[in-house]
Amino acid sequence: MLGLFQDIVIIASTVIGALLLMFGLNLVWPRESRRSHTDLIGWQITILGTTYAVILGFMLFTVWTDFGAADVNTDLEASALVNVYGLAEGLPEPQRTQMKELTRVYADAAINQDWPQMQVAQVPNTTVDINRKMWQTLMTIKSASTSETAAEDHALHQLSALTEHRRVRVVQSASQLPSVLWWVLLVGAVLTIGSACLFGSDNVPLHATQVFALSLLIALCLVAIADINRPFQGMIHISDYAFVRAQRDIAR
Repeated sequence: MLGLFQDIVIIASTVIGALLLMFGLNLVWPRESRRSHTDLIGWQITILGTTYAVILGFMLFTVWTDFGAADVNTDLEASALVNVYGLAEGLPEPQRTQMKELTRVYADAAINQDWPQMQVAQVPNTTVDINRKMWQTLMTIKSASTSETAAEDHALHQLSALTEHRRVRVVQSASQLPSVLWWVLLVGAVLTIGSACLFGSDNVPLHATQVFALSLLIALCLVAIADINRPFQGMIHISDYAFVRAQRDIAR
C-alpha cells in the first residue's frame, strides 16, 4: 500500500542507487580490469535476468489476478443486494418493509463505513450486523401464498450469495503477498541490477543508460506490485462504485 509520493521516492531512489553503484564500481574496480570478465558477467546476468523476469512477471500476474477477482466479487455482492431488494416486493408485511430498509442501510454502511475501514486495514463489522438482521427477518416469514413462498426462496438464495461475497471481500481486504516473496523480489532486484553494473564497457554513457533503463523497469514493476497488492487500500484500490450504483438502483 503506497501513495504517489512514496512511489516516486522508491523509483527515484532505485534508479539513483543503481547509477551510483555503477559509478562506484568504476572507481573501485576500473572497467578496464573488468573487461576480461565480460563473458562470465554476461552469462551471469543472462541467467539472473531471465530467472528474475519470470519471478517478477509471475508476481505481477498474481496480484493483478487477485485484484481483478476482488473487483468482480464486489460487483457480485452489490448485485446480490439489489436482487434482495427487488425480491422483497414479493414478501409479506412487515418483512417486506423491513428487508427494503435493511438493503438501503446495507448499501449506506458499505459506502460510508466498510470502505473507509478497509482503507486503513480494519475489518468492517457494520454490514455483518445488518446482514444478520436480514437473515433474522427472512426467517420470521410465514408465507401465505405460492408467490410469497417463491419470493422467500429466491430471497434466501440471494441473501446467501450476499453473505458469501461479503465474507470473501473481508478476506480479500486483508490478503497480501507473504514477506518471503517480497524478500525474493527485493534480493532479485539487487542481484540483477548489480550484475548489470559489473560490465566493463568503454562507452560509459551507454552503460549508464542501460543501467538506468533496467533499474527503472524493475522499480516500476515492484511499485506496481506493491500498489495493487492490497485491493482495498492505497492509491490504486477497488472503489465503492458498485455499491453507489446499487444505492441508486434501490432508490429508484
